Amino acid sequence: MVFKTGEKVLFIGDSITEDGRFDDPKDIGVGYVQLIRDYINENLSDLQVDVVNKGVGGDRVTNLADRWETDVISEDPDWVSISIGINDVWRQLDNPDMEQVSPELFEKTYDELLHILKEHTEAKLILMEPTIIEEDVNSVGNALLKPYVETVKKLAHEYNAVLVSTHQTFLNFIEKTPKASLTTDGVHMNDLGRKLMATTWLVGTGVMSK
Repeated sequence: MVFKTGEKVLFIGDSITEDGRFDDPKDIGVGYVQLIRDYINENLSDLQVDVVNKGVGGDRVTNLADRWETDVISEDPDWVSISIGINDVWRQLDNPDMEQVSPELFEKTYDELLHILKEHTEAKLILMEPTIIEEDVNSVGNALLKPYVETVKKLAHEYNAVLVSTHQTFLNFIEKTPKASLTTDGVHMNDLGRKLMATTWLVGTGVMSK
């Protein structure tokens, strides 16, 4: 992937993307988006790429739909990087009585958002797999995530998007380093998790060499 001068890269997702942006005067936060922004600024400074963070804590794909026009379409980005799916599954575990986003609704809603984006902008797509729910390959959360991950892969293929294999990379890391922690609570990233997400994005998009 090669950025052109002055392009806008918009990141949207849940709290993993938000990660402190509302406490940051620059509206970027302290998470993987900041690490990506810093790498781009340090290594591609001549291109003056504009990195925008539109992550909102607690969001599921249905919440993205509610703010898609305001936070994405109206921004007219050149690239849109989407990280969603964790809360669509986590709510099934921590709040089972609420109305849930099934794998079928997840795919339908996600597909509609991508269709709207392609219809109203020239933006290119980067789809990130949802990461993990607990540092255990066989956790209930990670088992429930599987169809949501498959949907992201399917839509990336259908929309000719760049696929960032975040889920698989995290599972591989857990298998190789079982005592390591990537999150603070099974979902939200610690510094190691943020670095792994950022590196996976940078390598997956071709911005950084392996």
